[in-house]
Amino acid sequence: MRTPRRRTLLAALALPALLAAGPAENSSPGKLADDLSEPVQITAGDKPIDVTVGHAAPFVHDMNGDGKRDLLVGQFGDGALRIYTNAGTNEQPKFGEKFEWFTVEGGAKGTVPFG
Repeated sequence: MRTPRRRTLLAALALPALLAAGPAENSSPGKLADDLSEPVQITAGDKPIDVTVGHAAPFVHDMNGDGKRDLLVGQFGDGALRIYTNAGTNEQPKFGEKFEWFTVEGGAKGTVPFG
């Protein structure tokens, strides 16, 4: 039986811009577009974020209405979604080690398609 490999979340400092920008006209496979920053490792409480189950799918959005974009991370393994609250600023986000699970009406764990 194969054991799932642990994956570490990598993303760019300008993640909101990456999400909005889409592919650049002057980009080619394996090369960053000229208007994108090099990827960096995102940490939560000084440790790299590790979803432990497959690949991660990061997204930033103000989840709690405080004006700061929080980090929402979907897991490939079961489609569960983690929310890391931003204790920093939008320009210099800071995420704590603790996360909460994204839930839907009634308190059930919200998921996205996976597999």
